Amino acid sequence: MTAEYKVHGDVAVISMANPPVNGLGLSTRIGIVDGVAKANADSAIKAIVITGAGKAFSGGADIREFGSAKASQEPNLLSVIRVCENSAKPVVAAIHSVAMGGGLELALGCHYRIAAPGASIALPEVKLGLIPGAGGTQRLPRVIGVEPALNMIVSGEPIKSEMLAMLPGQKLFDKMAASAESLAEEALALARQVATAHADGSAKPLVKNLPCKHPQGDAYFQFARNMVKGMSKNFPAPGKCVDAVEAATKQKFEEGMLTEREIFTNLMMTPESRALRHIFIADRAASKIADVPEDTPKRTIASVAVIGAGTMGGGISMNFLNAGIPVKMLEMKQDALDRGLATIRKNYESQVKKGKLKQANYDERMALLSTTLSYDDIGQADLVIEAVFEEMGVKESVFKKLDEVMKPGAILASNTSTLDVNKIASFTQRPQDVVGMHFFSPANVMKLLEVVRGAQTSKDVLATVMAIGKKIKKTSVVSGVCDGFIGNRMIEQYSRQAGFLVDEGCTPAQVDKAVEKFGFAMGPFRMGDLAGNDIGWAIRKRRALERPNMMYSKTADLLCEMGRFGQKNQRRLVRLPSGQARRDPQCRGGGHDRNIPHFKRHHAAQNNRRRNCAETGVCLGQRSRPHSGRRDCRQGQRHRHGLPDRLRLPHLPWWPYAVCRPSRSFQCGSSHESLRTEPA
Repeated sequence: MTAEYKVHGDVAVISMANPPVNGLGLSTRIGIVDGVAKANADSAIKAIVITGAGKAFSGGADIREFGSAKASQEPNLLSVIRVCENSAKPVVAAIHSVAMGGGLELALGCHYRIAAPGASIALPEVKLGLIPGAGGTQRLPRVIGVEPALNMIVSGEPIKSEMLAMLPGQKLFDKMAASAESLAEEALALARQVATAHADGSAKPLVKNLPCKHPQGDAYFQFARNMVKGMSKNFPAPGKCVDAVEAATKQKFEEGMLTEREIFTNLMMTPESRALRHIFIADRAASKIADVPEDTPKRTIASVAVIGAGTMGGGISMNFLNAGIPVKMLEMKQDALDRGLATIRKNYESQVKKGKLKQANYDERMALLSTTLSYDDIGQADLVIEAVFEEMGVKESVFKKLDEVMKPGAILASNTSTLDVNKIASFTQRPQDVVGMHFFSPANVMKLLEVVRGAQTSKDVLATVMAIGKKIKKTSVVSGVCDGFIGNRMIEQYSRQAGFLVDEGCTPAQVDKAVEKFGFAMGPFRMGDLAGNDIGWAIRKRRALERPNMMYSKTADLLCEMGRFGQKNQRRLVRLPSGQARRDPQCRGGGHDRNIPHFKRHHAAQNNRRRNCAETGVCLGQRSRPHSGRRDCRQGQRHRHGLPDRLRLPHLPWWPYAVCRPSRSFQCGSSHESLRTEPA
């Protein structure tokens, strides 16, 4: 069993011991139930403390049991909580580090709760397309109030224990420990105190007996539904969270529990939840590399150099500054360096103005940033990342210079999005130290980091880069060397089809609308406007030489020749909704410029295709598109089949909110090839 039972005088301590986060798997649940029964049967025991060993109280359900019979086998979590509530001796939950999902629900079923400062408290089930299923929607509103509880449940975001302890009238924590180190002793003291208080047989406090009401009642919940509907789009779970919390205010506790369970069970069957659970598992699998053990020695990264102070260079630098790592930024001209520095300051000052960053933290981060115009000044950096123009000749000159000036053991990384990392590594005398680190724009915001493993990249370099990716709070995914790696290789085919649809008479706005109606966060043309249409143009010009038989939309090149690069020069392909950004005055009506000869030529001839795209939300192209994500897995470009989906959600704006939607397909081929989006 993964729960330890120990006696400390007259108090029994049950410690969940199921690393890494003490998931509530079957053996852990059995251990808790047996421990409570053993303590109640021992006349020398006066009270019980439940806590977690290691780095967590409990992170909730054990993901290794997802979809198996063990997940619901008795004692299930509801039964465990019932055992704690019905214990003849008081049960104290000693919370530290992490109490999420079922872990928090277990704590809410205990008679008393003591928490260490800094513990992360959350009910994150909504991120799996679910609602809390073991009383979280019924008990949490009773201890912190309806509005704070609903906000926590709908968002799924963790809140620190000391913040929750400050809520007026909260009953979540009966006591806050002075520190994590003193939690164990203070929990024992609290257990003895409450044991004395209930020595006369008085009733022990139960969360389910607390009242639960909201003064505005129906009006508040209608307001909440309207807000959630606007934000959740294709996700059903957030709206159901509102329904479950409302039930807590209108129904008796046991009736509310039945309502919660019914909603939970129904959501478990939805394709959105199946997809999000698939992504959850893929997210954890992405960090594991089959031939690189977890104990692989890692290089020390105490300082970073970034080559280039443009949009990418500045964004990359901010990631390391945010993590407290000194950065030296290199440019060839002072004016370019000044512009890059000004952009970083502007980004941080915007966060300070919005209250997202304290002035002291801003000052600390800027103090870690230095600049230079000379390669000689970056030679002692532990990691150098180039973020220069996406052209092999430019990369060659940069890496030959880095090979000359960087100290032995420094990691040489390229931010290339499409180029051959093996060829880049060949420009140096140390290919084992070369790796791809492809950040997505804007690099200081987007969470995805593609780690491109070259043929000679050493295992310790790979392990180090994966670790540093975690430190700067990125989701790092390992890719093999191929044109476009993973994300851009998939988006390549998707964008080509979008261009062909425009060639065939659809407008950019219509294509985007159809794609977004299906569930994509952003259509291909809006995405191009945001990222910069000139980037794709440069790639197409390179491929025209390397792969002359590969077809692309002629319209896309015509638009770039007209200078329509998108947001960077305020000349877009698609008109944005009012208030999102300044409109391009030439971008009219249907979201495109009808003065462009191509659009004038096709405007009348293609009415039927355009009408079908607008009315049905299905755009049919004349060229088939293979599912490049799965094809890449077959070709060995990714080391794990879950990774295509891990990249798509939520890090890139062009993938649907629900990855797994077997009842719908996005058809874009003459053969009506169904691009099914079920988990690989």
